Amino acid sequence: MYEFTTIERIDPLKKPTNARLDNFNEIFEIYKEEEAGVQASRCLQCGNPYCSSLGCPLSNNIPQWLKFIAEKDPKQAFDISNETSPFPEILGRICPHSRLCEGACTLNDGHGAITIGSIEVAVTENGFDNGYKIEYPELTKGKKVAIIGSGPAGLSCANYLLKGGIKPVVYEKADEPGGLLTYGIPGFKLEKEAVNRRIDMLKKAGMELHLKVGIGEDISFEEIYENHDAVFLGIGALEGKVLNYHGYNSENVYMAIPFLTNIQKKLFGKKHDAKYNVKGKKVIVVGGGDTAMDCVRTAVREGATSVKCFYRRDEENMPGSKKEVECAKEEGVEFIFQKSPKGFIADQNDIIRGMKFIGTELTRPGEDGRRKIIELEGSEENEYAEVVILALGFNNEKLDFLTQNGIETNQWGGIITDDNNQTTKERVYAGGDGVRGADLVVTAALDGREAAYNILEAIYDKELVHQK
Repeated sequence: MYEFTTIERIDPLKKPTNARLDNFNEIFEIYKEEEAGVQASRCLQCGNPYCSSLGCPLSNNIPQWLKFIAEKDPKQAFDISNETSPFPEILGRICPHSRLCEGACTLNDGHGAITIGSIEVAVTENGFDNGYKIEYPELTKGKKVAIIGSGPAGLSCANYLLKGGIKPVVYEKADEPGGLLTYGIPGFKLEKEAVNRRIDMLKKAGMELHLKVGIGEDISFEEIYENHDAVFLGIGALEGKVLNYHGYNSENVYMAIPFLTNIQKKLFGKKHDAKYNVKGKKVIVVGGGDTAMDCVRTAVREGATSVKCFYRRDEENMPGSKKEVECAKEEGVEFIFQKSPKGFIADQNDIIRGMKFIGTELTRPGEDGRRKIIELEGSEENEYAEVVILALGFNNEKLDFLTQNGIETNQWGGIITDDNNQTTKERVYAGGDGVRGADLVVTAALDGREAAYNILEAIYDKELVHQK
């Protein structure tokens, strides 16, 4: 250990641009076991590891598994990594590490942070290749918990319920499980084989999965509630924010998630909406987060003639991963910063042909550290395009079954929970974006884990009285 003075940070190899634009394959190679060990040996083994205590929402035991992989004990590293994280090889791929664990690394003072995310992927992927398995106990007969939604929060909850010996029964309205992991994050960041492998593991351990089941449509919430010892709501928040301009429902204006979902369905060979076609078209994407980066990079791979990303702040203040922005630039995306949308441009037939933008400048940081946006008069300009994709963030959906069953929400539509992840209805728990609003996959995983712990405690302490 402590090799940071003689070993430099080296990220995994990245495929050249010309080898990645005609496909949706992952662009980063996975460290070999030896490479991961060399990079892990740079760790300082801090007495108070900020990477874990401040950077990682899951408080993963990062220094510990770095130590074991560096000391050539890959099985111990694998076990430790998979103890606190429900799917480290997935989060290692998609977390914004520069803002989380790696951003908190002590070596950020000039030596270069440990490549925590890439090592995390390698520890588990190489572990699977070596035949390592996640151990689950036998299920407690007669005990089962319903999980509504099979996204990151739901799968995390299922994982930890299984580790506690309780059977999870998952209800998913889509035709494939995984939620955002399947239909929201493109394959060039997260190959679907990795998601399917985790789901298959959970099913083999005892998870029951029901697809294409809408709550209140195909089954009532009341029926689910009455037939399970507890319920976990991992319903996400995927209602895209819109602009209050005439014409946003035009065929030429796409919301981010329907665009990404339909492209993935096409890649799966499933029925999809042919509307979402950008081949040979000029594309504008409005937004600066990771979803916007997913959209621009998907549009490039789908054959758009040009892709421009407009963001109302500067590059430094973009909320998305710096790595994703860098990859998008390499792939030919043009970024236009400090331009705020002011309306659509339509032709005489009311068909959208582009957007109006106005220049902006940022104030000095306020007490919250955030800079306000000031629009600059006289700086309006038009940008013409054949497709406009809106990636402006997400709202919580208004779901009738919540209010009908006494599950209260806040003013933004987020489900209200207490310190134990329990909603205002007894035996019903919730977590992820459906509670927080649109947030990170890792925080959804955290909520699923903590809710599972609280459900297990309540079941085994007989605090839940199931009325059949």
